[in-house]
Amino acid sequence: MDTLAVILEAPERLALRSLTLSPMAAGDVRVEIDWSGISSGTEKLLWAGRMPSFPGMGYPLVPGYESIGRIVDAGAEARGRIGEWVFVPGANCYDGARGLFGGTARTVILPHARAIPISESLGRDGILLALAATARHAIAGGGIPELVIGHGILGRLVARITVAMGGAAPTVWETNPDRREDLHNTAIDPAADERRDYALICDASGAPDVLDIAFARLRKGGEVVLAGFYDRLSFAFPPAFMREARMRIAAEFTPADVAAVIALLEAGTLDLGGLISHARPAGEAVEAYPQAFNDPACLKMVLDWRVI
Repeated sequence: MDTLAVILEAPERLALRSLTLSPMAAGDVRVEIDWSGISSGTEKLLWAGRMPSFPGMGYPLVPGYESIGRIVDAGAEARGRIGEWVFVPGANCYDGARGLFGGTARTVILPHARAIPISESLGRDGILLALAATARHAIAGGGIPELVIGHGILGRLVARITVAMGGAAPTVWETNPDRREDLHNTAIDPAADERRDYALICDASGAPDVLDIAFARLRKGGEVVLAGFYDRLSFAFPPAFMREARMRIAAEFTPADVAAVIALLEAGTLDLGGLISHARPAGEAVEAYPQAFNDPACLKMVLDWRVI
């Protein structure tokens, strides 16, 4: 069968067209997607042609690892899952396009173990599960941050999950005054913060010069956690040397992070509300992607596959 999918044909060249799906195996499920998110980090690098070479990387490519929908069919080993509402962290099921990420399509096929059951009551906010798990992974790997750099969607999730896990609300920096207010915390201008003894700083800005900025605010022996995805980073050595600074890179989230976030949501200690700022019909994907990457007012863009 065929599906309508977003396809990156080449850097800055995107289309919405039909692709043939791979046959469904005994352990696979077929999911009809309702909502999919656009990542302003990873997918922006794909869009710009600056994504480092990974196995499976290349064009044409179906992007996306933030989709939610319902299982509508399944192979013989997974028939009991038909009807479940699930999060889809990507799929590799297309003839004629790579599926390194692969979640941004009307219909996807994937192994049933990768289709994660979530509460349908989350609505479109369910697409945020991957980002929330990424934020949790950055925290769980090394302690509670005292300072979060960047009040985009990842920075907001780091701050919210810090509190949901029982930590004190961190200071959050944001240079854009229009992005400082949130339902759960208020960011401040970095220039208004004189503190230079932070024990743990988490960067969620993805800024190429963040290490110079962060090392200058650490106490001796402090640590900087890089939670974003970066093209290239460099820093001046003397300030880091004087503070005996440590740096940790938070890689992609794990199943344990996903389970922990779901538990926080079910306990009511984590709220995903107010983080999605823009939604467009999937039929407007060609316009939605540049807006997601270039509009400062766009905190998070989602595509509605129910409206083509």
